[in-house]
Amino acid sequence: MSRLADGMEALQLATAAEVLLHARQMLDGANSPRSELYFVSARLSECLADVLRVAESRGARLPRADAPDGLRGDCT
Repeated sequence: MSRLADGMEALQLATAAEVLLHARQMLDGANSPRSELYFVSARLSECLADVLRVAESRGARLPRADAPDGLRGDCT
């Protein structure tokens, strides 16, 4: 199950990198149509939500600095 989750996280991060590259290219061109800017903004919002979910999930798996003997933090 964890390999499946790791694969999904990797896919989400790769997708976010691709969308970010596309957005930067669009923003470099001053003549991008408004509809395309709206579309890429919506995709960026989706990717940001995914990346935050990945970061939160990974952070919950890290040892807590204040936990004795490197015990893992809870997932709440």
